[in-house]
Amino acid sequence: MQEKPKVAVSRGRRSASAAKEFAFTQADLPAGNALASFRASAWSTYQALAFPLATDEAWRRTDLRLLPAADFQLPKIGAHEDMQPVPDELLKPLTGDAHGGQITLLPGGAQIFLEEALTKQGVVFTDFRTAEKQHPVLLEKLIGQIVKPGDGKFAALASALSQNGVLLYVPKNVTVEAPLHSVLWGPGADLAHVSHLIVYVEDGASVTYVHESASPDETGHAMHAGIVELHVGQDANLKFVELQSWGRGVWNFSHERARVERNGNLDWIFGAVGSRLTKNFSDLDLAGEGAQGRMSGFYFTDGSQHLDHDTQQNHLAPRTTSDLLFKGALKGKSRSVWQGMIYVAPGAQKTDGYQANRNLVLSEDARADSIPGLEILADDVRCTHGATVGKLEQEPLFYLKSRGIPQAEAERLVVEGFFDPIMQRIPFEGVRERFQQAILRKMGQAGLTL
Repeated sequence: MQEKPKVAVSRGRRSASAAKEFAFTQADLPAGNALASFRASAWSTYQALAFPLATDEAWRRTDLRLLPAADFQLPKIGAHEDMQPVPDELLKPLTGDAHGGQITLLPGGAQIFLEEALTKQGVVFTDFRTAEKQHPVLLEKLIGQIVKPGDGKFAALASALSQNGVLLYVPKNVTVEAPLHSVLWGPGADLAHVSHLIVYVEDGASVTYVHESASPDETGHAMHAGIVELHVGQDANLKFVELQSWGRGVWNFSHERARVERNGNLDWIFGAVGSRLTKNFSDLDLAGEGAQGRMSGFYFTDGSQHLDHDTQQNHLAPRTTSDLLFKGALKGKSRSVWQGMIYVAPGAQKTDGYQANRNLVLSEDARADSIPGLEILADDVRCTHGATVGKLEQEPLFYLKSRGIPQAEAERLVVEGFFDPIMQRIPFEGVRERFQQAILRKMGQAGLTL
């Protein structure tokens, strides 16, 4: 089946040069024999790619001119020992009563736990440093197969320099009952936190995995560059929950891609409330007949935050189904960008693709850009898309206030009602509660009365 050319190549590669550049050098490449060749090749790609400019279509609505690129440095081994520790709240289970495994990624270190029963079943859930020693052949085989270094400047950077990474491998027909959990904790100013997640679910296997990236609100700037590679095998099932609560000084960049094989199923849940600026590429490749993928996104911005999500739903085989719903609320002078595309390859008949983005603008100076798109090269398909940007409706507010509910409480209820369709798509009570807490915090930082 014909695949769509990797759109990310056009996102980043061009002959023009950029004015700014990071101060990283080849000497910053992490030591390790298993990935030495891959990292060296990725570094060459990084050097060959120009820095994104506002003239690039994918970056037209995200301005990097204030990014202090030259100031960032990589954390040293053991750097976390002198930094703010991970809050206990981040380590609590969000999906179920207990974790089957948990990894805490820290600046210059990691903490790892996996149930012995899962280890005996052949499940691998560990950080990159450990994987290079204990599973070098597996890591070398899987890395860079779904997200390529050439997909963009930041993809190449993360491929070459990722100090923190997670390798999750679930063997054929293994069902992991208890959810797995990882936290990437990134405190410190002027640091570049570089991460790489690889999730490989073999045919007939099933797993739920929750990953959260977070940092405290600190004075100064920091950066995160990350990669997420997801593979869902034939008849396999993956529920992947991804939460982003970076501190307000963090510049966040990520390239993420999932590949779903024949009759595989992916439920991919996004939540974003943090960072100063985020640019996220999330691609779903439905590569096998009957593959299904659902993408559910929640975001809430305030202050001067800028969140830019670029999504692709690529139908590459017949009878594939994709379903995307992103909902966001905006306050202050914040801005959100969502640009989505459903692509149907030639011969991918009986495709069923849906995408929608809904935005609630809660202040006069906030702005939401919503840009859906379709590219259909087959003739027996059903593809629909939609986008809305609106303000807080006065009629339900009046109704609630007429029954004695105070203005602030009425506004909260209306906002929660707006997000309810997203909450209903999330099968985990803990994740829903985390999103609801985020709504309360955002609304409590400054009144919503308009």
